[in-house]
This record gives sequence, structure tokens and C-alpha cells, in this order.
Amino acid sequence: MKDEAIYDFPDTLPVNESGLIAVGGNLSFGTLLDAYKKGIFPWYNPGEIIQWFSPDPRFVLFPQKIKISHSMRNVFNKRLFSFTIDKAFPAVIQNCRKIKRAPGNGTWISDDIELAYNNLFQKGFAHSAEAWQNNELAGGLYGVLIGKVFFGESMFANKSNASKFAFINWVNLLQKNGIELIDCQIHTRHLESLGAEFISRKEFKKLLHKLITI
Repeated sequence: MKDEAIYDFPDTLPVNESGLIAVGGNLSFGTLLDAYKKGIFPWYNPGEIIQWFSPDPRFVLFPQKIKISHSMRNVFNKRLFSFTIDKAFPAVIQNCRKIKRAPGNGTWISDDIELAYNNLFQKGFAHSAEAWQNNELAGGLYGVLIGKVFFGESMFANKSNASKFAFINWVNLLQKNGIELIDCQIHTRHLESLGAEFISRKEFKKLLHKLITI
């Protein structure tokens, strides 16, 4: 992977309702950084050409709006898990890759994706949040942090509520450190239950312009 091989994304509107922006390019450090700063992320099946998306509306979470259910408060009170950050990034992305999903919704994390995000982690832009139980990785998530925005990529749970535990702890930590926006990309009921909501692509890009200054 050559970091200097940068594909510079034009500031264009999606070409279809799915939010597809571009096809091709590469997953170099520079390309990924440019994409995220413009609200674009890669999403494609292994073996396919790289596809880049910027959906409208965008599914996001404002950290101060995080919802913690009564059942999750019980999980915290019972101290079922412990929490860490950046302790097991490679293992988190591997678990996100292999976790069983609904029929027809296989993993989108290819060898190239795994390599690219491990590279982002080594450069300090990608991060993982982990939930542990009995010294075993029970759940977690990873994503990209630029400026005051965290772009969530994927999460997994090997134990019930482990991914929610990691996510809630991570959101609280981000908020304490001045992070103002979490990009959830596309809708899931799991994230909706935690307080995520839709905003327009136009509003999302305004927030990126305000919160990312590098």
C-alpha cells in the first residue's frame, strides 16, 4: 500500500438513491482521509471494485443524545464487562469480519479493507473500543476519528450486550474529549435504540466543515 497514491474525490452529489459517489480508486491512507473529510466511505463486497458512498439522509448520533435503556443500566451495574480502547484493534476488525449476520448480509470487510484500516490505526486515525469478559474479547467496534467527528465502521458482539456496552462507554469518552458527532453511516435498529437519528446530507456536510479543520 502506497500512502502517496491518493484519489482526490470531487465534491459531487450521489449518482443514485443509495448514495453511490464513485467507483474505483484505492484504499491508501491519503485517499481514505480525503474521503472521510468529505463525508464519503468505502462499502463493497469482497471481490468487487471499490465503491464509495455518501447517503442522503445520513444516520448519525450526537453524543449528548445517547440513550441508555434500563436493561443496559443493569448490565453496567452488574459489572459484566470491562472496557478498553485501542487494546485489540486487529482482533476487533477480525471479529467484525467473521461475525455471523443475517442471511444475504455477509461481511463487506475484505483483506484490503482490513489492511487499510490497520494502517489507519497505526497512523493514529482509526480506533477500537473493546468489551471484555473473563479476559476474553466479548464485543467491540472500530472506526475513524478526524477532528471532532468519529466515523463508526463496524461492531460485533460475541456476548449479549457486549457491543452496546463498548459503544456506550466509547460515546461517553468521546463526549468528554470534545467529540461532537458520530457518523453511523446507515440506519440500523441497534443504533436507533441508542439514540442515532437521520439528518440531511447537506446538514451532515456542514457539520463536517465545522468540526474537521485538518
